[in-house]
Amino acid sequence: MSDNKAEAAEPQLNWDEMRPQIIKLVLELGPLVVFFLANAKGEDILAANPMLSGWFGGHAIIFATAVFMAAMAISLLVAWLVLKKVAVMPLVTGIVVMVFGGLTLWLQDDTFIKIKPTITNLLFSGTLLGGLLFKQSLLKYVFGDVYKLLPRGWYLLTLRWGLFFLALAIANEVVWRGANAYFPNDAKAAGDVWVSFKVWGVMPLTVLFSVLQLPTLTKYAPPAEPPHAPPIVIES
Repeated sequence: MSDNKAEAAEPQLNWDEMRPQIIKLVLELGPLVVFFLANAKGEDILAANPMLSGWFGGHAIIFATAVFMAAMAISLLVAWLVLKKVAVMPLVTGIVVMVFGGLTLWLQDDTFIKIKPTITNLLFSGTLLGGLLFKQSLLKYVFGDVYKLLPRGWYLLTLRWGLFFLALAIANEVVWRGANAYFPNDAKAAGDVWVSFKVWGVMPLTVLFSVLQLPTLTKYAPPAEPPHAPPIVIES
């Protein structure tokens, strides 16, 4: 009897609730992975296609930026078609990618795509931390339709994500500027360091940070409802 009760009390995975979150995660991670692969294979692709090499100045990272912009546009379109909406953060990220990616292609200067994460993260950080100054936990308006928390929980998550975005902005500046200084005569090596950090550094850190918020979600969840998995935000 006790075993039956334990089984009945054990929470069951609700795939109907999880499916949209999994789709969102894949759509947000996809453009980053495509960016990394395009940069890694960019030199070979450009060497095999002289016309493309002329368009992108023979630079793999500038070619990868164009591919990244296309992947981001496709990701947003698929999100709209499949999920019937586009979340605020991916939409803002997509707009910034188009602006700074466009400048990168126009001026043939990868500095613009490298500072894009700095601008995006500062924008998110300033919005979240600025909202707290006016006693508004703005993260609630982004995830409030998925996650249910008491006001204190929303405050803590908003504060932590705001500081986390600020830390990512600082880290991005340190990495790309540091790589340029370490490889002053090798733009390809400097670009590879930054792209690797962006894809294989920022992504795992963001997922880890999200998972570490689980105790807060558990502690401040309304008593009548079980806690959900922590929100995961991926900056492209």
